[in-house]
Amino acid sequence: MPAGSGDRIPYAAVMFTYLWKPLLRRAVVGRSATVRMRRGASPPFPQDMHRPGLYLHIPFCRRPCPFCPYNRTVYDRDSYSLYERAVHEEIDLVASQLASREAGSLYIGGGTPTVQMDGLLRLMDHIRRNFTLTGDTCIELHPSHMDDRCLQSLREANVTQVSIGVQSATDHLLERIGRAHSAATGLDAAKRAAQFGFDSVNTDLMFALPSQTIDEWDADLRQVLDRDVDQISAYPIFSFPYTVLGRSKGLSRVPPAPGRKVREMLDRADLRAGEYGLKRCAVWSWARPDAKRFSSVTRHHYIGFGPSAGSMTGRHFYVNTFDVQEYAASLPKRRPVALVMPVDRRMEMAYWLYWRLYELRAKGGDFAATFGPEASLEATFGTLLRPFQWLGWLNRINGDYRVTNSGAYWIHRLQNDFSLGYINRLWGKCREEAWPDEVIL
Repeated sequence: MPAGSGDRIPYAAVMFTYLWKPLLRRAVVGRSATVRMRRGASPPFPQDMHRPGLYLHIPFCRRPCPFCPYNRTVYDRDSYSLYERAVHEEIDLVASQLASREAGSLYIGGGTPTVQMDGLLRLMDHIRRNFTLTGDTCIELHPSHMDDRCLQSLREANVTQVSIGVQSATDHLLERIGRAHSAATGLDAAKRAAQFGFDSVNTDLMFALPSQTIDEWDADLRQVLDRDVDQISAYPIFSFPYTVLGRSKGLSRVPPAPGRKVREMLDRADLRAGEYGLKRCAVWSWARPDAKRFSSVTRHHYIGFGPSAGSMTGRHFYVNTFDVQEYAASLPKRRPVALVMPVDRRMEMAYWLYWRLYELRAKGGDFAATFGPEASLEATFGTLLRPFQWLGWLNRINGDYRVTNSGAYWIHRLQNDFSLGYINRLWGKCREEAWPDEVIL
C-alpha cells in the first residue's frame, strides 16, 4: 500500500485482528486452525437436502463496474452461447443425480442477468422443467437493462422478487464509481418495477462513497423511498484489491469503510426508512412489514449453477471455476467444481447462526427444526453469545436471540471483517487461476 495512503490500517488494529480472529473462530466453529478449500475430486452429489435453494450465476455485463468484486466478464454473443450451453448441461448433470428435485427458491445473480433476455428465459425454463420450485424466484436487475418489456417477461416467467442496483441517486457519485447509468435512470427503474406487481422490490444503495456527504446520502434515501419500493438495502463501498478500482488505488487488502461514517449513515437510513413505514429486517436492510423480504444470502442449503457459483450441502461447500471457457470445457463429462471444503456439523451450525444474526433473530425452535430435536441453540452457542448480551448487542427472549439496533451496527462490522476477507481471498485467487490448488480462508 502506498505510504501515506488514507486506507492504511493502524499497526495496533492489525495485531488485534490477528489475536481475536483465532479466538473467535475457535468459539464459533470449534477450532482455531485456518480453514482451507482445496482442489480435488468433486464432492458427492447432495442427496439428503430438504428443499435447497438454487442459484444461477450469469457473469456477463455490457460494462463491468470497476468496484464490483463479483465474477463478471464483458458480454459477447459467442461467449454467452458457450456459457448457456454449458449451464444447460450442468443443470441436467446435477438434476439426474439428486434423490429429490424439490427446491425452495431460485436466485439469479450476476453480472447482469438480463443482458441477454432470451437466454435468461431459456435457462429459467430449463431449471423449472428439472426442479419443482416451492418458493420465490428472485433476480438482480441493472437499471439500464430492465425496460417494461423485460419486466413483463419476468412476471410471465413467475419471477416474484427483484432487486435493482440503483446504488446512488446522485449523478456525480455514480460517475465517480464508474456506474453505467444516470440517477434518473435508476430512480425510474425503481418506480416502474414497483408498479409491476412483484411480491417484493428491493433497491440496493451504496454509501460511504468517495466525497459523499451525509446530506447527499439523505437525499438518496428520500428519493428512492419516494418510489414506493418494498425494501432498501444499504451497504458501504469496498475497494477489493483485485477489482479495477482496487488495482488503481494500489491496494493490498480490503480497506474498511470509516467506522464513524458507516454508523452515521446507517443511523440515517434507519431514521428515513422508519419515516416511510419500513422496519429493519436485516443488518443493512429495511422492508415494509407487509412485504416479502428480499435476501440473496440466507439460504441454509443451496446448489449453484454457472461459473463461480457456490453450493452448500451441509457436508461440503464448493465453488465452480470462475473461467467461462474452462467451465464450458468441463461439461458435460465432469462437474466444473474448482475448490471443495468439507463441512462438519459444528461448522454447519455456525453457518446457520451467522445468517440468522444477519436477519436479526436466531430462533431456538428453528435451530432444533434444522438440526434435530436434540439440538439446542443455547447449549451450542450460549457461551459465545453471552458477551454480546452483556454488551447490549443481543437480547434473549423465550429461547430466541434478537439483535438490538446498536448490535446491528457491531454485528455488521464483525461480519464484514470475516466475509470481506473470505471474498478477497477466495474470489481473488479464483479470478487469477481457473483451477487453484488451495485457498486459505
